[in-house]
Amino acid sequence: MKNETPIRRQYLDIKKRHRDAILLFRLGDFYEAFDDDARLLARELDIVLTSKPMGKGQRVPLAGVPYHSLERHLATLIAKGHRVAICEQLTETPVKGADGGRLIERDVVRIITPGTVFEPGLLDSKSNNYIAAFYTDGRRAGIAYADVTTGDFQATEIENSQALPELQRIAPAEILLAKSEHEFSTHELPGFITQLPEKVFALEQAQKTLRKHFGAKTLEPFGLQNLPLAVSAAAAIIVYLRETQDSVAEQLTRLKTYDAANFMILDAHTLRSLEVFESGSGGISLLSVLDKTRTAMGGRLLRRWLRQPLLDVAEIVGRQEHIAFFAQHKHERAAIVNVFENLNDIERLAVRTKTAFCTAQELLALGRSIEHIPAVRAVLQRDTPRFGKVLVNLPTCETAANLIRAAINEELPSRSGEIVGCIREGFSAELDKLRKTLREGKQFLADLEAREKGRSGIKSLRVTYNKVFGYFIEVTKPNLHLVPNDFVRKQTLVNAERFVTLELKEYESLVLNSQERLSELETGIFRQVCAEVSKSRAQILAAAAAISYLDAITSLAEVADEFNYVKPHVNDTSLLRIKNGRHPVVERMTKGFVVNDAALGGNGAPNIALITGPNASGKSTYLRQIALIVLMAQTGSFVPADEAVVGVSDRIFTRIGLYDRIGVGESTFMTEMVETAEILHNATPKSLVLLDELGRGTSTFDGLAVARSVIEFIHNHPKLGGRTLFATHYHELTELEGLLPHLQNLRVEIEESGEELNFLYKISRGTALKSYGVYAAKLAGLPKPVVRRAEDLLNQYEKENSGFQFPNSKLKNETELETRLREIDLDSLSPVEAMMKLYELKNVVRQQLAERKLKTA
Repeated sequence: MKNETPIRRQYLDIKKRHRDAILLFRLGDFYEAFDDDARLLARELDIVLTSKPMGKGQRVPLAGVPYHSLERHLATLIAKGHRVAICEQLTETPVKGADGGRLIERDVVRIITPGTVFEPGLLDSKSNNYIAAFYTDGRRAGIAYADVTTGDFQATEIENSQALPELQRIAPAEILLAKSEHEFSTHELPGFITQLPEKVFALEQAQKTLRKHFGAKTLEPFGLQNLPLAVSAAAAIIVYLRETQDSVAEQLTRLKTYDAANFMILDAHTLRSLEVFESGSGGISLLSVLDKTRTAMGGRLLRRWLRQPLLDVAEIVGRQEHIAFFAQHKHERAAIVNVFENLNDIERLAVRTKTAFCTAQELLALGRSIEHIPAVRAVLQRDTPRFGKVLVNLPTCETAANLIRAAINEELPSRSGEIVGCIREGFSAELDKLRKTLREGKQFLADLEAREKGRSGIKSLRVTYNKVFGYFIEVTKPNLHLVPNDFVRKQTLVNAERFVTLELKEYESLVLNSQERLSELETGIFRQVCAEVSKSRAQILAAAAAISYLDAITSLAEVADEFNYVKPHVNDTSLLRIKNGRHPVVERMTKGFVVNDAALGGNGAPNIALITGPNASGKSTYLRQIALIVLMAQTGSFVPADEAVVGVSDRIFTRIGLYDRIGVGESTFMTEMVETAEILHNATPKSLVLLDELGRGTSTFDGLAVARSVIEFIHNHPKLGGRTLFATHYHELTELEGLLPHLQNLRVEIEESGEELNFLYKISRGTALKSYGVYAAKLAGLPKPVVRRAEDLLNQYEKENSGFQFPNSKLKNETELETRLREIDLDSLSPVEAMMKLYELKNVVRQQLAERKLKTA
């Protein structure tokens, strides 16, 4: 350390306290990183890595970015999951240190992580940026999540088995875990993982943390009195935010508990399979079809609705009624949408008023936005009975609007973040007086210059100013003999001399003091205005919530009107009836989309639909189409169909598409089996299950056996039996329609013309005759010799296996039935296996009796 420069020692001392973050060290107009941080910064930002002498015989790696471009570079670092510690200069001039040396004081003012980003420029305006915490006792789990930019802070406690889907639904940018936590593999969790000491989650300390943060004597008002794990998770977020930056933690002024059982569960795999938010092929998603919101907060809410479909029929119907109004009343919809076009992000702006980050531009944008609230209320008042509850929750925010209008200039300084010049004339008498002094100073200088020209006779004399030398009188060298005796020389130039007078020095002192005082006073007034506006924050956030709701509603109404969607009848039955349904995304991408019906659950309809048909004939589209219609219906949206009856589903499961997870040692088939096991363990009679080509990742008979056993399990298990769509190439499975009373065969229709096929994309009763895989290979462009050889082999295989039957599909005689009954080991059978075995034997006997009657007749 003796050989290092003082600034190097200062850097190393600060870096010791922030070993796990990239330390950006402010040096003048740059943020600089050293040593390993410099190498990392250069690699991640693709900037030059250089070096800098920082002691006797020492050069250390260096990389840096200009201070004015920090936000852009932070966005890159945060997106890659890095923690960044911002070290600022706390003094303008050097101060005396403990070692007697003089150095500008520096320290970390903020640690930025993926879940604590506060700058609007680093965030997607239509997505929440959540930080979540998870804590479990092995049986139950506590989950809390917060968005520091909106103040949204929620917590829940659920069964441990439901924790991963819930975390995937929240999709946080960062997750806080106890260091002892090994419940999940990190690849399963969304977001950046941060581990905290176990003591942070300790219940007694967690309770103290929350009570202190909210200034509350008890946690009962937050609904946390019987949710100890939720308390631990919520407290962990507060502790972590206080460690990164106290002012960010202060944004969380409310905490709500919620019950995850009130919402449909949609895990990450299902959302991905259904392409709800992103399309794997780079095309459009369900969100992009439905999102016509005009405000950022409305866009965020619509995204949350799609992640969290409702189970409460009354709440669904309430949304439907509002959507129906705006779908039918185009004039009112146009009026309210026009207002939304002029609104900024009220939610995030309201939160920023409570921080030192708020700029004059942001405060003015907030004021201009909330001034439009009366116009929104005027539209709703055209149907007060329908929108009465929304009106009650939509305050006018007049106090905040009037204050901002009175305090902030309509025309602001051009430099973003500049405060001087933002306060309106007439708002502060003291500020107006200082401004007058400075305005009159310009006239004083003009008068002084005219007087000195007259007194000295120097017509080229100028009174001017620069930042280095302040105010001075400049005289060219040919006129120096005319300079009065009271001029005091200040600077010599090549062609001129600069002077000051006692009068000019007094004026300079007055002006500089006035400018400094004006800056301090105006900054103080601005911060005071922000503080006063933040007192109305609860009202403003309530208004923001109502406006975001209306924005999402009118977006869905506009889509329903434009694309001819209908209001589905949603109920608590097992019915699923769709007439002329369409895929909401695919129909936007193709012309002449073929509509299809669906009927599952309830009297007279199967619980399981077994769908056969060629590749590329539309089976997967049909499966996804039904799931998306159900999902949309439970968000309250209208749906792409002529008619729809949707019994509420508690969860949508999907097993669609081939892919592997080699990173965790899972092949394609193993991934398929793991996901199928998840479905069979967690589905309920109210679930909607989509299974596409199950078993194709292994040999034909292995796959066929697995596929049949899964169908039988779903059909016969007393805790399953939910609505299931099973698309397959295994035509042998269609025999199950005669064995399983709640299964029905469907097929995709095709037309054959010689060697050519025409896919009709129409679903009807019955069974496809074959898979036409060789034809699909031909369409894909395989060489003709390969296609011809495949056709020959196919004919050969079909002849060899023409007599294939499922094992045990028929009995030769009663003796065989007795034999099979004796072979059953009752002690080793589980209740579910016993029921499945009984179903199998009963159906076989029924089939034998039917054949006997037919022969007798």
